[in-house]
Amino acid sequence: MATDSTRTLTPEEREADLDVDQLKQLVGLVEYDETKDPFPVTAMDAVVFVVGNATQAAHYYQSAFGMELVAYAGPETGTRDHKAFVLRSGSARFVLKGGVAPDSALLDHHREHGDGVVDLALEVPDVDACIRHARAQGATILDEPYDVSDDHGTVRMAAIATYGVTRHTLVDRSRYSGPYLPGYVARTSGYVKREGAPKRLFQAIDHCVGNVELGQMDYWVNWYGKVMGFVNMAEFVGDDIATEYSALMSKVVANGNHRVKFPLNEPAIAKKKSQIDEYLEYYGSPGCQHIALATNDILRTVDIMRAEGVDFLDTPDAYYDDPELRARIGEVRVPIQELKKRGVLVDRDEDGYLLQIFTKPIGDRPTVFYELIERHGSLGFGKGNFKALFESIEREQERRGNL
Repeated sequence: MATDSTRTLTPEEREADLDVDQLKQLVGLVEYDETKDPFPVTAMDAVVFVVGNATQAAHYYQSAFGMELVAYAGPETGTRDHKAFVLRSGSARFVLKGGVAPDSALLDHHREHGDGVVDLALEVPDVDACIRHARAQGATILDEPYDVSDDHGTVRMAAIATYGVTRHTLVDRSRYSGPYLPGYVARTSGYVKREGAPKRLFQAIDHCVGNVELGQMDYWVNWYGKVMGFVNMAEFVGDDIATEYSALMSKVVANGNHRVKFPLNEPAIAKKKSQIDEYLEYYGSPGCQHIALATNDILRTVDIMRAEGVDFLDTPDAYYDDPELRARIGEVRVPIQELKKRGVLVDRDEDGYLLQIFTKPIGDRPTVFYELIERHGSLGFGKGNFKALFESIEREQERRGNL
């Protein structure tokens, strides 16, 4: 049986400056035979956003998130109704789209939902085979398989619908050498990083979290299993994922090689409104709540992003002073006081430990936010930090008047 642990890293991954633990997890230690997978997924291809002002958002992600502008499409390149900026950081790719023409569908989408993720695009080796399987399992096919070409080659694509207004575009770019897709041109920016700034602040997308309505989590967990062959990797219910006032339930689905992970959340009945309820109310439908970005130096990344104006959730001093925490986490690579100074959370499981921190919502609506995560063996999601995290989110909800 072929295993993912023998997979060759892509050029982007080799250049990503990951540490040994992160490389092991990226390559994967799970046994996986692609030939027996009815819907093989190689990796995340891109996270595609609709935003109110793509030009300004592109600058923000360069200055605050340290990403590199690599491609562009817009009126100057023949795309009349919108602008799109493609940014990279290691193997992570973001595409920011904003409507230009007054009748652009992107403007209608933004009026209803605000800034948010519309597409979790996936790289696949065989678009047609994936679509055949998805159709047989009852999935909604948004785009039948088609080719797009330019001087750099041909990309095969299709798309299926998932929760809310989110889609999965399936992309086979094995015959393409351009900067992103046909219709895009290579583009760099005049933005100059401050002297001494690191090459990049994060190296990969660790996972993307979706919020769905009450009672719908198991439907979508089963959908990912049936349609895309994903496995139920973890689940968190009850006291694991509740505070005195609010609660939610979460399950994690992952593709065969575990390189693509989608936690799925739904609200649970509690005294007050949960973060999931708030998201659903302000986004107007189920959608992608947050994106976890893998970094190999979370302290440096937090310091630089905070200096560029990114706001992170606060963690009470009592979290770090708790003797049970210190006993549970054991030795980690940085002193606990350095974590405390920045508000970085730490958790340990049977495989190792992780460091993580969460931004506040990055747009006007209290919807999309980011997680920074540095893994050292741990394959989990910070279960031991859930209570502290949700209490911190509740404090922000209360300030907004939405608890």
